[in-house]
Amino acid sequence: MTEMKYSKAVKKLDEILAKIETEEIDVDELAENVKEAVELLRICKNKIEKAQLDVKKVVDGFSAEDMDEQRN
Repeated sequence: MTEMKYSKAVKKLDEILAKIETEEIDVDELAENVKEAVELLRICKNKIEKAQLDVKKVVDGFSAEDMDEQRN
């Protein structure tokens, strides 16, 4: 699966879930949709983890800069 934005992955997951909940899906299609949903969940999880790391770096950098300014 190509790189996908988080919001698009969540939207696609919602579409798959809606199909499954309304039972508008046959067994063969269900298996494929479940595989796709698992991949979309992996994408979302990775994006959340990356965002958390990025935010932590920014906050840690801000805290370090703030400490340096207070010392001066």
